[in-house]
Amino acid sequence: MANGTLYNGTQAAELATRWRRMLSADAAAVTRSAVCKWRARGHLPVAGLDENGRPLYALADLAQAEKATRGRALRLVGIGTQ
Repeated sequence: MANGTLYNGTQAAELATRWRRMLSADAAAVTRSAVCKWRARGHLPVAGLDENGRPLYALADLAQAEKATRGRALRLVGIGTQ
């Protein structure tokens, strides 16, 4: 997945899960539903649409949304953040 590529909800969740698990010793995952909630709450803008009209997300936007929601998510799985 190259930079500049747009990611669907499932791909976005997989990427965010990889990032979050690096910080949580594999304790925290990001679901496709969470990615949809990020969008609905204004954390993640839609960068385009796929051939079926489903939203696609830019890598930089996805990284910002993951970072913005990380603290609460890690606290929910019992991991404090610095």
